[in-house]
Amino acid sequence: MKTYRNKHQEGAISGSMIAIIGLIALVLLTGGMAIWAYFSYNDQKTNVDGKIELAKAEAKKQQGDDDEVKFAQREKEPNRQFAGPDDYGRLVFDYPKTWSVYEARDVSRGGTYEAYLNPITVPPVSATQQFALRVTIEEKDYDQIVKSYEALVKKGDLRTSATSANGNNGTRIDGNFTKDIRGSAVIYKVRDKTVTLRTDADTFKPDFENIIKTINFNQ
Repeated sequence: MKTYRNKHQEGAISGSMIAIIGLIALVLLTGGMAIWAYFSYNDQKTNVDGKIELAKAEAKKQQGDDDEVKFAQREKEPNRQFAGPDDYGRLVFDYPKTWSVYEARDVSRGGTYEAYLNPITVPPVSATQQFALRVTIEEKDYDQIVKSYEALVKKGDLRTSATSANGNNGTRIDGNFTKDIRGSAVIYKVRDKTVTLRTDADTFKPDFENIIKTINFNQ
């Protein structure tokens, strides 16, 4: 009887130990999963927070850039009016008030009229210098001026299209005028002369588009 009781007690103890060990293992497993889930959540939260902060920073930078562009545009207004010599058809157009104008030569005795416009200051004039706008009124035939670009058009550096200003038809040219100058130009016949307005860089393209909408001259 004693032997049976001992064996019964030993069996009961063994069963209890197994149950306790199983419970401990379950607690450890559950705790491990909870810890893993906690760190996983923290990692994901950190990543999400980082992405949110990055998105906020990018949005803030974009807003700053947009505000800067809007401010620069507001600074250009109200526009000033350019007026060329009366004897050369009195070419007029509106340009940003933040731009300066330099008339390169006196045409009171004839010759080619040249004017250069650029933000703030006008740099020294040269063939390679880029200007926001070049204005040229030549005592040359309109067709002759347009034909002077023919070789570059055939080469594919330039492309031509029709344009108009206040009912006056002309020619528009876009592309690479030289290795240093990539921009756009409009050419019009003004009496016995030919006027060309050209921007030398795509940076000034929006301003150029606004300017050519306001072109007018006497015929």
